[in-house]
Amino acid sequence: MAKYLDPKADLTFKKVFGEHPNLVASLLNSLLPLPAGEEIADIEYMSPERVPRTYFGKNSIVDVLCKTKDGRQFIVEMQMFWTADFKDRVLFNSAKVYVDQLEHGDAFSLLRPVYSLNLVDEIFEKDVPEFIHHYQMVHDKYTHKIIDGFHLVFVELPKFKPQSIAERKMAVLWLRFLTEVYKTVDEVPPEFMENPEIRQAVELVEESAYTREQLRGYDRFWDYVRVDKTLASAPERSYKAGLKEGKLETARQMKADGMPGETIAKYTGLTAAEIETL
Repeated sequence: MAKYLDPKADLTFKKVFGEHPNLVASLLNSLLPLPAGEEIADIEYMSPERVPRTYFGKNSIVDVLCKTKDGRQFIVEMQMFWTADFKDRVLFNSAKVYVDQLEHGDAFSLLRPVYSLNLVDEIFEKDVPEFIHHYQMVHDKYTHKIIDGFHLVFVELPKFKPQSIAERKMAVLWLRFLTEVYKTVDEVPPEFMENPEIRQAVELVEESAYTREQLRGYDRFWDYVRVDKTLASAPERSYKAGLKEGKLETARQMKADGMPGETIAKYTGLTAAEIETL
């Protein structure tokens, strides 16, 4: 009897979309507002960590960063819970990637758009029914006039219902994969296995494909998510008092399980120096 891990976890998400270019290209094509004829046909991975060019700059780390041959760059993030500053972080990371396209003396005409796809496992826009939100730079009066530099897309996974975008088959399949497959104990829906890309992704999250050490890290990840959500629902003073120590303890456990520093930094908010001293 097959068992499947949740593809939203750091371990599995990066396995599926951070190691298989055909799968991340399919995900991006299905969910991003790409113009007709500009779908992604080829893609290559880049380092997910953007190091600042000056000593006083700030590092940025994303789940997946990739680009096409024509220079368009794509960020993919899986966010388990919503925070007030998440949109700021998305904009910062996108701007960092945009700026890093040019070296000293390069012409601005070489700049290509940056697309940021952010899958969020919480509802953060409670007053609107849509679950996919596309932000871009537009004229405040003539919204058809656009500065084509940034495309920020947020997907509220808990709002997703297959019938809401039934005409977009691959979008439905990918969102169902992210929200349903880990609940399956023995058989996945037949439509998953009929599509080669979804079938490949399903096979990549089968529990038997991971080592005991990896599964310990997987469980620790969910421990952190549960703790952080509990703290976030506590009174503000208790939250602030317990958050730091909770993050430190989680980071110690994640480090002991062999999780990479950039992953620990992303999910705890600690700096590389703080993690190094643990």
